[in-house]
Amino acid sequence: MWPLIDGHHIEFISEIDEQQKSTFLGNALALLFPISWPEPFGLVMVEAMACATPVIAFPCGSVPEVVDDGITGFVVDAEHALSGIDEISKLERRQIRARFEQRFTARRMARDYIRIYEMLLQSSAMQQQTRADESAAFGARRV
Repeated sequence: MWPLIDGHHIEFISEIDEQQKSTFLGNALALLFPISWPEPFGLVMVEAMACATPVIAFPCGSVPEVVDDGITGFVVDAEHALSGIDEISKLERRQIRARFEQRFTARRMARDYIRIYEMLLQSSAMQQQTRADESAAFGARRV
């Protein structure tokens, strides 16, 4: 069916469950993410980083925002994808996991949402106060 999958160098792994995913990604040398469309996020890259696995990805969609080039993996064009594999040993898996913790945990994202909501509430309160002040000033002028 797929002529390049020879079972030795390239092996087809069917769908895996959540329990298998950590072991599978965690034992990988790297995740190759050869995306060619404007992927809006790319959760699989983050899942790999959660397992301390570096990502080699094409600079499409969210890849440049998700992968810290030279820290959590490499952003490469198609011609240089193999050179990324040669450079993988220079990356520190502990640092990849640390960057995941800094950027992508549920706790970190929840804190960011709370900060945004607080800013919105503060902005809304300031706008309401401005309108109230303007109404009071307008009313005083009419008298």
